[in-house]
Parts: sequence; C-alpha cells; structure tokens
Amino acid sequence: MLSERRLEVLRAIVQDYVGTEEPVGSKALTERHQLGVSPATVRNDMAALEDEGFIAQPHTSAGRIPTDKGYRLFVDKLAGVKPLSSPERRAIQNFLDGAVDLDDVVGRTVRLLAQLTRQVAVVQYPSLTRSTVRHVELLALAPARLMLVLITDTGRVEQRLIDCQAPFGEASLADLRARLNSRVVGRRFADVPQLVQDLPESFEQDDRGTVSTVLSVLLETLVEETEERLMIGGTANLTRFGHDFPLTIRPVLEALEEHVVMLKLLGEAKDSGMTVRIGHENAHEGLASTSVVTVGYGSGDEAVAKLGVVGPTRMDYPGTMGAVRAVARYVGQILAES
Repeated sequence: MLSERRLEVLRAIVQDYVGTEEPVGSKALTERHQLGVSPATVRNDMAALEDEGFIAQPHTSAGRIPTDKGYRLFVDKLAGVKPLSSPERRAIQNFLDGAVDLDDVVGRTVRLLAQLTRQVAVVQYPSLTRSTVRHVELLALAPARLMLVLITDTGRVEQRLIDCQAPFGEASLADLRARLNSRVVGRRFADVPQLVQDLPESFEQDDRGTVSTVLSVLLETLVEETEERLMIGGTANLTRFGHDFPLTIRPVLEALEEHVVMLKLLGEAKDSGMTVRIGHENAHEGLASTSVVTVGYGSGDEAVAKLGVVGPTRMDYPGTMGAVRAVARYVGQILAES
C-alpha cells in the first residue's frame, strides 16, 4: 500500500499533467501544491511511484506522467465525482426538456455530452429487450387497412400498416384493442408472444384471420426493434488531443465507426453504475490509448441503456464522471415523464 503522502504526490501529478499537458517534475510539484515536504523528498516519492508502475518518464526530461495503472489508482481512490454547478444543471435540463421524441432525446444527449466533456459522446438507444409495453393503439385507415402503433415505457414509438384479408368493423377493432392492451401493457417484450398466442381463439370465426394478422405484425415489430442502436457525436473533439495518441488517432476513429465494437464496450459494463475503463483495460486494440466513462440510464430503478464518453487517458476524470452521471440522471427523468 502507498503511504498517504505518496498518494497525494500521485494526485498532484495527475492533476498537473491533465491541466498542463506537460510531464511533471518535483520542483513544479512543490511550487504548485502544499505537500509539506522538500523537493528531495518528493523526488524520492516519485522514484517509488515509478518503481511501482504508477508514473513513467516519457523521454529524457525530468518530468513524469501517469501510467494507466496510475490513472486507475487515481480514479479508484483519489478522484471524487465533481458535481456540476447550478447553471450547468439548469442548462442540461433546459436543453433536454425541448426534445420532441426519443430520437431527439438521444441526439440532444449526444451533443450535450460532447459539449460538456469536450470528448466523444456515445449514447445507446433504450434496449427493447429491457423495455415494457406502455400501449398498443389500433387505428382504422380503411375498411380493410389498419395502423398499429406500439409505444414503449422508454418513449419509443413504432408504427406499422396492416392490410387485412377482409373488412374489420369498428366494434371488433375496439374489442381487439382493449383485449390486447389488457394482456400486454406493463409487460416485457420477451413475454408478449406467450401472452397473446391464444387471443385469436377468443374472437368470432370471421375475425380470427385479421386478429392473427395483427398479432403477427406486432410480434415482427418486437423482433425487428430488439436490434441495438447507438449514436456517436463529438468525434472532431479528438483532433484537440492528437499528441495524446502514440502514433495516430486513426485506430480510435476506426473503433468508433464500428458500432458493434462500441455496443460490446457498453455491454461489458456489468451494471448500471459508473464504469471507467482506462487504456489497456479496453479490450479493443484501437481504444488502448483511450479511457471510456459510462453509466446506465433508465426511466425507473433499472437501466435500459448506457451512455458515456471516449477520450484520451489524460482526461479530467472527476469532471467527466460528474457530467456523465448528471446527464444520465436527466435523460432518465425525461423517459419517466414521457
């Protein structure tokens, strides 16, 4: 275990390097921070931190920079989550409150996260595999043509046109709408097929074909929409950090373009709490020079998806974690109220 003083030295090195982008020397540390010891003692502490792999000397300069291991210790033990100011919180709320539908919520969230953190923002659409049915609406467009509207608890709306084999009366339509909603509202998507499988048998013989067609379209919609989607924004922010990537930012850009990679990355975060992956902790080789900060969001206690940011390992972890957490909280509130 590192002593409290060496932990303080590590904290100071991380803070200075993140702030100045320059390797940090013992003289600068004693001038900028109230460490209460001489530069010689700080040099000894830095030598010990280097021996244990928490900091490294990038080239022949006297300064040191944090390693992935050093950032990891900083995040786990030394970094609190920096709360957002009241103006920042109001700005988030005002920006997100203007959203008109789920696509708009996700789009605004991506732009907001990228602006707040000055990193690349990644927002996963609410997963329908973890969603429940809020309402199923059936509308008659013509005697033998219907529209099915599926609304989820996360505000997602799916519409499908249905051509029926025969005209379907308004009374029958109202009956089907009521029975369908009584069975599926509040239930998970995965449970719906079993809940409606015997529904056609409860209708008159002449209506069973149309009821079966409606159910078939409903179930196809549930299957189609379980495909995971995400939105990425702020990629141009990476150009500000060109010197933070060993050779080129190209591998990072290629990884970001592969949505399958990003979805897997979000899925690897085991729970809905804050997850910070640093450098080589990211399994994808293209992201080995980045840190990824993610958190779950949802309309209730359970997260329906995740959002977060990708940036260089030299990032303001307390500020980034605070912004990601605050935005996730507001998005969850919007979904709950939608």
